Order: sequence, then structure tokens, then C-alpha cells
Amino acid sequence: MSRFRTADGGVEFVVRVQPGASRDEILPAGGHLKVRVAAPPEHGKANARLLEVLSGALGLKRSQLQVVKGSSSRVKTIRVFGADASDIETDLGRLFEGVPES
Repeated sequence: MSRFRTADGGVEFVVRVQPGASRDEILPAGGHLKVRVAAPPEHGKANARLLEVLSGALGLKRSQLQVVKGSSSRVKTIRVFGADASDIETDLGRLFEGVPES
């Protein structure tokens, strides 16, 4: 099973977010991505920074990404529009090299 799936005109994947981190970074963690963001978890700041970090890693516009599930949770489902699963798999999947799928 792929970590990235096609759904509703985009590609979806799950991330675990750690707001208030010392720096922004994307790491593999337990079969999904862990994204550490320096923004605090208040007034949507961490979600906004999450989408900025992911869009930068994917080389996409921020407007092409959306949190579709878990907006107030640490575990979120992200949808990317205007890209296919193989592109996302290539760009973010490299973080999972050697990490078994859960």
C-alpha cells in the first residue's frame, strides 16, 4: 500500500506535526511523515507553516496544498492539487528510503 493516494482531484498523505519546534524540518517517522514547524499551535499558525514547508519541499505553490482532515490535531491529512501520486512519491518518498511501511 502506498503512503500517497489519489483522492478527489489530488493526492493525499498523512503527516504528524510537531508545532513549536526549534526549526522546520521533514522526517520519516513510523510509516508517515513527521513535520516539525517553529510556528506555535495557535490561530492556525502551525497549519499555515506546515503547508509552506511542504509546498517548498514539493516545489509547488502554497495554494495547491490543503489540510483536509485533522486541522486541530497533530495527525493531519494533506491534499495536494495539480500533482499526481508518482510526483509526490518521488519528492517526499525519498525520505522513506529504508523505512518499512506500517
